[in-house]
Amino acid sequence: MPLDSPPSFGTLLYRYFFFGWLFRDVNRGNVFERAAAWRHNRAQAHWLLLYMRRWWSWGLGFYLLGCVVELALNAPGWSALFYVPGALSVPVNAVIGAVWLGLKALPGPL
Repeated sequence: MPLDSPPSFGTLLYRYFFFGWLFRDVNRGNVFERAAAWRHNRAQAHWLLLYMRRWWSWGLGFYLLGCVVELALNAPGWSALFYVPGALSVPVNAVIGAVWLGLKALPGPL
């Protein structure tokens, strides 16, 4: 992909929900490269709060849609299509919170 072309919709959608592309691997390279990657990751940690907000918003939205489908349409089977993604936002947010806390509280690599 040339540098001046915009990313595809799939790439943008992936980047909207998943944050791995923002961070560097701290297990590669010599001690200086690992320290630089750690500093980079700590600097990028503030974006994790945005990802948490996105996952909570989408999770709450899916949960509310599940409530509407279950109660208003009287279709409890179909409501699972909305409850499951809503429930999956909870462990995703737990992981994001653990990563954010680790980047803020833990010392860098030696």
